[in-house]
This record gives sequence, structure tokens and C-alpha cells, in this order.
Amino acid sequence: MNLSALFEQTHNLPNIPKVVQELIDTFNQEDVNVDAIAGKISLDPVLTAKVLRLANSAHYGVSRSISTTTDASVLLGFATLRTLVLASGITGAMKSPEGFDRKGFWRNNFAVAALAKWMATYTKVNTDMAFTCGMLHSIGELLIHILLPIESKKIAAAVLAGGKLHQVENSILGFNYGEVGAELATRWKFPDEIIEGIRTHCDPLSSDPVSPLGGLVHLAVFVQDAHINGSSDSEIIEKFPMDIATAIKMDTQQALEDLKQTEGIESGMDALLED
Repeated sequence: MNLSALFEQTHNLPNIPKVVQELIDTFNQEDVNVDAIAGKISLDPVLTAKVLRLANSAHYGVSRSISTTTDASVLLGFATLRTLVLASGITGAMKSPEGFDRKGFWRNNFAVAALAKWMATYTKVNTDMAFTCGMLHSIGELLIHILLPIESKKIAAAVLAGGKLHQVENSILGFNYGEVGAELATRWKFPDEIIEGIRTHCDPLSSDPVSPLGGLVHLAVFVQDAHINGSSDSEIIEKFPMDIATAIKMDTQQALEDLKQTEGIESGMDALLED
């Protein structure tokens, strides 16, 4: 099977709400009518309820209660509102197959997103783009589980035996989850920078030029994995992929000095995973 054949299964592909698609389009727009967008979000009661629950969570520390999507855009800013709606809409659209750890999957993606946003401040990469790319970086993995359940079991067994996920997928499928995620992001009309970041994050140095977002997400995944494995800051610094950090022109010295800030870093999105 090739990538095109995979995406011919259109009846199994996730459909995002129209307003989420409109918000994705705003990444490429100079002027955005924020009030009109907020009004459209409010017409979707499920999306609105999720967004307001997130907006009123302790993570955002707003001094007064947010009761409408317009309040959210004023008090949190449009970029944050867009992030909340994208997270709400996409997690809701992506159904997970039986036996798949949905909460663990999204919790990990949200953690990578928060780390990518933090790291972006040490580069010239836009922090909202970094968060979005981090949040979506492994969405192709979930889609492979949905569309190719038999192959997914073979892939999982090979990874358990010590293989790297994207390399195992290339061997078994002829493509990897980064490429699948990039194709989905293309169909959802995300900006080219985010698409390229998703596509190349597994092996950023294999593309020329190196995608700044791809490199950033790779580094965020590295730190997140290190945290999961209980690595100390000194161990993270010792093994930090300096070649990738250099390729994306990161102020690595300062970032590594500030590394303690990443411990327990929150995305503010975990409330989406509550039943």
C-alpha cells in the first residue's frame, strides 16, 4: 500500500467541524475578523462547552469568569482561543480504535506541544505554530491505527523488540506516521511550515533545508521521552541533539541553562481528556 491508497479510505478519515477548518485557514490570513470567528464557534455547543471549560481552568489564571467565546478571545487573545478550539475540535474528531490508549496518546502530544512552545522562545519560530505542530506531530500514528489495524499490531511488536517507530513503519508500510500526519494536515489546509514540521520531525536533518518546526518538535519529543524515562537534567544535556539545535539556530546554551523550567510543564489541554 502507498500513501495515496491509504487516503482513499475517505469514509474512515476524520472530519473536523467547519469552524475548526476556518480557524486553520486563519494561520495564512493577514486580517482576521475575530468577533465573527468567535460567533461561529459559539454556534457549536459541544465545542463551546469544551473551550470555555479550558479557558476557565487554573492554567490560564484569568481574573474573572469567561462565559462566552468572545470573552475568551478578549481575555486570552485570539491565538490562544484558536489553540483551544483546534485542540478541542481535533481531539473530538479523531476516534480511537479499541485497545488504543487515547488519553496517553493525547497527553503525550500535549506535553510535546508545551515543550515545543517553550523551546520556540529560544529560536525565531512562532510559538503558536510550535504548539500546534507539537500537538499534531504524531496524529499520523493514530490514523495508522484506525486505518491499518492488522499492520499496527506488527509495527507495535517490532517497536517492542527495540525498533524505532518511524523506521519500522517505513520497513513494513513503505511510509511513516510523520508522512501520514503531514498528508492529513495538508488536507486540513494547515500552513506549509506546520505540514513540513510534522513530515520531517522524526529525522529533521534528512531534509534540506531543515524545517525549523521539524527540528523543534524533534527536540521537544527528545525532552519529553527523557522526562518519561526519569532522566536527570545533566543526562538530558549530555545527550541533547546539538546538531539539530544548531541547524534550527537555537540559543542552546540558554535553553539548556533554563531546562529546569520544563519539569512538569503543562499545556493546559489535559481537561479535554476527562470523560
